Amino acid sequence: MAAGEGTRLRPITEVWPKPVLPIDGRPAVVTLMHELARVCERVVVVTGHLAEQVEALVAPLPYDIGFVRQPPGQGSADAVLRARATPPYLALAADTVYPDGALGRFASQALAFDGAVAYARGKRAPLWFLGERVHAQLEPLPGNPPYELLDVFKRADDAGAEISAVQVGRTRGLTSPVDLVLENFPYLRQP
Repeated sequence: MAAGEGTRLRPITEVWPKPVLPIDGRPAVVTLMHELARVCERVVVVTGHLAEQVEALVAPLPYDIGFVRQPPGQGSADAVLRARATPPYLALAADTVYPDGALGRFASQALAFDGAVAYARGKRAPLWFLGERVHAQLEPLPGNPPYELLDVFKRADDAGAEISAVQVGRTRGLTSPVDLVLENFPYLRQP
């Protein structure tokens, strides 16, 4: 999911979409695509805000990649529905980097359940696994926009789906302008 406006990173995200911003000096979305290629046969990137920049950066990569555009403010569940994936599959935000091999470990553990939500350091990470029973709860989308995956997972849980939390280790993402500095210049972190 690479469609969000990154409002907490403004004014930076008025010029560049959050997924193209660097972590360790490399665009977060490119790092993520290389990791996903080790786990997935095909990746569908849902773009929106400044979509052309994300698509231009990702399209040349040597993987089976598709693109779908999402209008603003529709939420994570809408993004997943637009991707038209066939379960089981992973859904994740394109602006978070995971420890090496974490996506593969998450996927292999999540396959034992109808759905799974990743967590790191006691907090939810933007990574989900949707099996058939969770995927079935996407339509109709719950509530009003923005439609969120957490609401879909709650509906699946209420319907008896087996959902688990799976630890993925320390994630790295960009939420504020300070994160952009700290994730690219680690020597600036205070001890």
